[in-house]
Amino acid sequence: MELWMSRLKPDIVFHVAAHKHVPLMEENPLEAFRVNTLGTINLVELSRKMKVKHFVFISTDKAVNPTSVMGLTKRISELYIMTQDTDDTKFSIVRFGNVLGSRGSVVEKFRRQIEKGGPVTVTDPRMKRYFMSIPEAVSLILQSLLYSSGNDLFILDMGEQIPIVKLAETMIMLSGFVPHQDIKIVYTGVRPGEKMYEELTYPYERKEFTPHPKIFRVKSDSLPSRETVLEAILSMKSALERKDVNALLSEMMRLVPEAKLNDGVLD
Repeated sequence: MELWMSRLKPDIVFHVAAHKHVPLMEENPLEAFRVNTLGTINLVELSRKMKVKHFVFISTDKAVNPTSVMGLTKRISELYIMTQDTDDTKFSIVRFGNVLGSRGSVVEKFRRQIEKGGPVTVTDPRMKRYFMSIPEAVSLILQSLLYSSGNDLFILDMGEQIPIVKLAETMIMLSGFVPHQDIKIVYTGVRPGEKMYEELTYPYERKEFTPHPKIFRVKSDSLPSRETVLEAILSMKSALERKDVNALLSEMMRLVPEAKLNDGVLD
């Protein structure tokens, strides 16, 4: 990264890379922390060193009251960025939900299942998610730069949450079939770390308007100090070096007490 950044000399860094697959990260907490949290920290420090003007971290609604290791690693990354001192580099976070058509999107999975004649698999009939198209998400992320003065957290207006089963039924109908008749929908059960619905803000966070109707600034009344965050991350790094999963998860949950991980992760 240092080689490429020294060659390209970017003014803006959009940090999108992460392990995002929730069930896989439930099985690999050490790797999730190493890539998602330490990877973010490394890129933040490198951006400072290279005097990048603006660093934008792409977060997720799964970072709010996390029930998964993935969401927890993203929340810790948020806390690290929000407690940064802003000097030559401005930092901002954009937190939003699922993007239609992105790699690993449920839309692609449903399309493949429909092409094979079904069944289409849905985890639970009550499962809901926010969705946004790739062009809209990219456009709003770029426009959020206009409103950032440093250490800003933004959320995007994603409309109403859509029941996953309704999405499946719509895709089946658009493919020329009758849901539940021509193509069956099978419920497979909620996977480890998954939520029934997503949240975009914590109870102690306040949404503020920006000049853009679909971009909101979020202010928090409760953030740990920079010293607390750095101390916790050092303890997490120590647990990672010892390959002590339970110690790592305990430290992560101590920093983010709102987290409620699946009991199986701590076995």
